[in-house]
Amino acid sequence: MPRSQNKVASRRRRKKFIKLAKGYWGSRKNVWTVAKNHVEKGLLHAFVGRKLKKRSYRRLWIIRINAAARLNGTTYSRLMHNLKLNNIDVNRKLLAHFAMNDPQVFSSICKKVTK
Repeated sequence: MPRSQNKVASRRRRKKFIKLAKGYWGSRKNVWTVAKNHVEKGLLHAFVGRKLKKRSYRRLWIIRINAAARLNGTTYSRLMHNLKLNNIDVNRKLLAHFAMNDPQVFSSICKKVTK
């Protein structure tokens, strides 16, 4: 009895990788082994990039909060410490938004916690 090869499933699996490799340059887009390697590497970099994006946004928010806090006569670390002591739960994203787009609200928050 001849060996059974599941051609349908293996072709479908290969087509999935080739479809993900669309737009790649040269043999990366149509040679199965090359495309598979580059798609896997690309997916790995995409995973890492999503983690790095969170890190870089947090750094940006902290820089913006610190700049606005210094305009209001305090520093980032003192502001965050006083927010915690006064039980004010405002995240860094929102504080950075206030610092950039609504300085009056940010200065009122600074005045409230630094009394």
